[in-house]
Amino acid sequence: MNQIKEYNETIFESIKHINEYGNEYWYARELMMVLDYKEWRKFEGVINKAKEACLNSNITIADHFVGADKMIELGKTARRKVAEYKLSRYACYLIAQNGDPRKESIALAQTYFAVQTRKQEISELEYNNLSEDEKRFYQRKLTKKGNYSLNQAAKNAGVKNFDRFHNFGYQGLYSGETADDIAKRKELRYREDILDNMGSEELAANLFRITQTESKLKKDNIKTESDANYAHYTIGKNIREVIAKNGGTMPEKLPTPEKSLKELEKERRKQEKIEMK
Repeated sequence: MNQIKEYNETIFESIKHINEYGNEYWYARELMMVLDYKEWRKFEGVINKAKEACLNSNITIADHFVGADKMIELGKTARRKVAEYKLSRYACYLIAQNGDPRKESIALAQTYFAVQTRKQEISELEYNNLSEDEKRFYQRKLTKKGNYSLNQAAKNAGVKNFDRFHNFGYQGLYSGETADDIAKRKELRYREDILDNMGSEELAANLFRITQTESKLKKDNIKTESDANYAHYTIGKNIREVIAKNGGTMPEKLPTPEKSLKELEKERRKQEKIEMK
């Protein structure tokens, strides 16, 4: 069971793309190969069935199946346009549901995209009903995705020293504390991830810092490392001021959870193994 999960994460995450707004998508022709379809004609038939399922659910097809036709080289001078799509996670889920069930890859895709799509559909009401640790896992997942997009935006802005860049953000939000300072205050072991040792409220503040910095780098078309660092610091400081203005708790004053998310994940896997026996 664990081997299938690892294969899912590797195979489907490896062909995932992120656009300039931080949104994820998959190319249909790359997904076709992973799902073991040899001919575009047959795979396009599966796509059409998935579109019908989307329509029958009263969901706008264009929001999940975006046409992205492209030109391919046939020789030194010849080129030909071929059909292509940018697919949302939900579109991939529908394709997996309408694929050939005899293919092992389809079964794996059905499991993977069903679980991941469900995670993305969490509502505000559902979030409020989660336990604190469940909220932490959810927020941590969002910060990982956000940091990936932020790093891409920072790279385009000329950032080369990413540790320094991220420290500027922490210093703004934590009144001068760097990542190392935060780790020492939390009494963490060497190289232990500080984000894995934050509560949901602290993670939410950092997620806001991450998304707002990415937006500023793109909106202001920042192109130097020094300007990117300053922007990150400023965003962190602004968020800190908002917390203070609203009478909130400063992030460095929020309690550190007793267990890190990695420890909780190990306990969860151990329990799953016990239940499987």
